[in-house]
Amino acid sequence: MKFRSLLNDRLLVSFREALFRGIAPDGSLYVPDSIPALSAGAKNSDATHDLPGVAAEVLSAYIEEIPFEQIQKMADHAFSFPVPLIKLEDDLYLLELFHGPTLAFKDVGARFMASALSYFLEQEQRKLTIAVATSGDTGSAVAQGFLNIPRISVFVLYPSGKISALQEQQITTVGGNIHAIEVEGTFDDCQHLVKTALADQELVRACNLTTANSINLGRLIPQITYYFWGLLEFQRQAERSPDHELTFDVCVPSGNFGNLTAAAYAKRMGASIARLFSASNANEIVPEFFRTGSFRPRPSLQTFSNAMDVGNPSNFARLQALYGYNIDAMKGDIASISISDEETLVEMRRTYERSGTILDPHTAVGVAATRKLKTTHSSSRSTIVVGTAHPAKFPDVVEKAIGVTMPLPKQLQEALQRAKQSTRIPADYSRVKRLLLA
Repeated sequence: MKFRSLLNDRLLVSFREALFRGIAPDGSLYVPDSIPALSAGAKNSDATHDLPGVAAEVLSAYIEEIPFEQIQKMADHAFSFPVPLIKLEDDLYLLELFHGPTLAFKDVGARFMASALSYFLEQEQRKLTIAVATSGDTGSAVAQGFLNIPRISVFVLYPSGKISALQEQQITTVGGNIHAIEVEGTFDDCQHLVKTALADQELVRACNLTTANSINLGRLIPQITYYFWGLLEFQRQAERSPDHELTFDVCVPSGNFGNLTAAAYAKRMGASIARLFSASNANEIVPEFFRTGSFRPRPSLQTFSNAMDVGNPSNFARLQALYGYNIDAMKGDIASISISDEETLVEMRRTYERSGTILDPHTAVGVAATRKLKTTHSSSRSTIVVGTAHPAKFPDVVEKAIGVTMPLPKQLQEALQRAKQSTRIPADYSRVKRLLLA
């Protein structure tokens, strides 16, 4: 398996090189040169499979340089928490991806990526610097995933005043080899600073620099796993035999579009997904693209679902490439819609009243989008909505929606008790470069 630049299909590299570079030398993203078909075992409801077992099969289809036995060990570590499939109501299910250390779906990719980088660094006896931009949950997942990993220093750039207080505490109180950089700007400013750093070959050489955002394939590829896992879990719960394949719709709350890209890769690999629902908040760059055919990045708007506040989603270029830049082909698989803050609150309230389940605002965007899109597309299929974060991370929004104060999980209580450690800077690349070189 090789990986190529989006701008040059002759620029082929190994997984290791794509992992360490983060982005291609021409400034574009890496994509798989081809999408592998997954073995029948990982697609069927085989009782011998567990989540790490499915993950190892998915990952080994893309990664040739690491022996399968080692990938299995990495998967055992990365996927050490449960990913349950919960029935909300008839034909509507929630795949809860937020039971990891930082209570967000990004724990999956960050933990595997840390293991993969550590594996190669140990072999090569060298050090690495990671720069990552976050609109909320990526930063804390990367911080925890890479904490005290030998030979790695991490710089997390986050937009000042535009993430929740709990998210900020999770990012800025870790210490050790994790450095929190508070940027006076938006997530898009943070993302631009990281991309600029990665394109600065002098800096890349001096720091051995890469990124842990979902623009890095080491973060994105592990996320393919839980789409196969969610479908297997439904098949098990429905007590269907392995040869009785069920087809589903999958709804993904989307910000930088790494998670939706992973779902599209899973579908192309053979997962029994009929249609993908892409759920955006007021930052409707992608829904607008599906309506008009025009992709117009612009400054992001601040919403209750802040981790999705992205005005120029990087991974959308990977989605376009997967479909040969053919919008009609994309529309054949993907339906896209935006959900307002008011609709988000209404959905949080509706779901709580109907099922007693408390949704975080990002997952609520997904559930609200599912209700609308199932009607629009007359779909009678079951839908699995990706549950991206624990609702306790957004206490103000939860209380506003349903009038309930949630008890904080242990991870969040501990973060609140630690002192904030961060460096505040303007959105100025020269300042970022000095910090990385210091």
